[in-house]
Amino acid sequence: MGCHRVPRIVTNPSGTVDGLPQADNLLKHSTIQSFRQRLMNDVAGPFTTGDPVPNTLTLKRELSLAVLESVPMKSLPIVDPSSPPVLGPASEKDTGDAKGTYAFVSLGCPKNLVDSEKMLGNLALDGYVLVSEPAGADFVIVNTCGFIESSRAESKAVIREMLELKKQNKTRGVIVAGCLPERLGGDQLRAELPEIDGIVGVFARDEITRVADRLFGASEEQRTVFRPAPVKALDDTARLRITPKHYAYLKISEGCDRTCTFCSIPKMRGKHATKPIEMVVAEARELAADGVRELNIVAQDTTYYGLDLYGEVRLVELLRELEQVDGIDWIRLMYLYPIHFSDQLIDKIAGSSKIIPYLDMPLQHISDAVLKRMQRRVNRAQTVELVEKLRERIPNVVLRTTFIAGFPGETEAQFEELCEFVAQTRFERMGVFSYSVEPGTPAVKLDGHLPDEVKNARRDKLMELQQQIAFEFGDSLVGYELDVLIDDQIDDETWVGRTFADAPEIDGSVFVTGQDLIPGEFLPVLIEARQDYDLVGSAIREDSVDES
Repeated sequence: MGCHRVPRIVTNPSGTVDGLPQADNLLKHSTIQSFRQRLMNDVAGPFTTGDPVPNTLTLKRELSLAVLESVPMKSLPIVDPSSPPVLGPASEKDTGDAKGTYAFVSLGCPKNLVDSEKMLGNLALDGYVLVSEPAGADFVIVNTCGFIESSRAESKAVIREMLELKKQNKTRGVIVAGCLPERLGGDQLRAELPEIDGIVGVFARDEITRVADRLFGASEEQRTVFRPAPVKALDDTARLRITPKHYAYLKISEGCDRTCTFCSIPKMRGKHATKPIEMVVAEARELAADGVRELNIVAQDTTYYGLDLYGEVRLVELLRELEQVDGIDWIRLMYLYPIHFSDQLIDKIAGSSKIIPYLDMPLQHISDAVLKRMQRRVNRAQTVELVEKLRERIPNVVLRTTFIAGFPGETEAQFEELCEFVAQTRFERMGVFSYSVEPGTPAVKLDGHLPDEVKNARRDKLMELQQQIAFEFGDSLVGYELDVLIDDQIDDETWVGRTFADAPEIDGSVFVTGQDLIPGEFLPVLIEARQDYDLVGSAIREDSVDES
């Protein structure tokens, strides 16, 4: 299990990628957006006791995902009106030549976000115009997540909200795409939500325009499109990006060959398919030409890269090529698996000026017995040895991981072993999932399933343990000057950015006081305080240093 992202309604194109408009970042600092972000952290990471934006909503640990589902999707995200786009949302007067207008809601992980961006690009090329609000659009597309039960519940809640707009004649149709259809199958999804007008599976994403065309043509034929998992990785160029201009996700492979007993991803995403090095590099160059400075490398299993295509792991070779791409300053590695984490890879990370020392490596557990039941094919000794190597050989390395609490058969002693490992290892970033029963996965048939209250209590205990570790790590940075990548502006004198230790939309932020800062620029910041999981600091300009 990996990282969750905040649901978003896509809107407000600005900028270009390969001739396509690029949508502005939608994660603005509204009370409701921060509320949802923190609730997602309650599921996928440590909880927080306060909102990073002063004088806004304070959250308590007891808030659950059920509360998240009660927050209306139409309430967010709120687009910052202080950032006028080059190409604004379409209106009635400027869509005369368009085939139609549509709104787009993207749910799930960064890999799903890339698929959303690719669909947006195809729709733009085909003459459809993206609008800000689902109400009033000709149709709405919801790209769903089907990872665990809570994700599926959220996806269905969003679909129902869009279908309600259709019932009120505020949109003509609703198309559902992504992992939820792949997980449930088109027939089951239609039986549950028969008002859906079109269904597009994960690997049929490039046919989204055909489904939209059929919707406009009132055709009842082939409104459900699925395709088998590809033997070759899909091309992700010519995307309409919905991340800020200065960072992007770069998907280097699709699918997964692991057989973890708790995981349904292979059922939805198929077997591992490596994207060839030259294809990845070409996409990286396209992104850099569009202003991207931070590449976030994503896959289902990053350290497996190349094995299926080249007969050997080729991640080091890929990174060597990506380092040569002009304009890229940060390369962030995510979804690393502890197997195939070679000494050569460690050396490449340690010696690179662009690959930042931030490693996202989901471990899931540390007990040998639990790892065996999970079928992780790695044991405690190997994990400890790898973590020690990373700490010893990569200066200032920040480790992020995730664990599953309450896996079937997990004893109290095995859980305490996990707690002790977390306390000893002191991961700078960590998330915890309660085990979710996933129909069709081998873990369902295991004995020793635990009550929800036990699973959630164990999750909360781990999160409380990690919270103190994370706070102490934040405190250790106070007084230092750190390079910060500015993401956005809050008000005239306050900006928000991230250090190398913070993955976008997942980890904490740095709230920076300064004048005339620019999103996408790197600058030194004096860290002056910690506020929950976030940091507070002041920008240090070269001219101010010279004057002193």
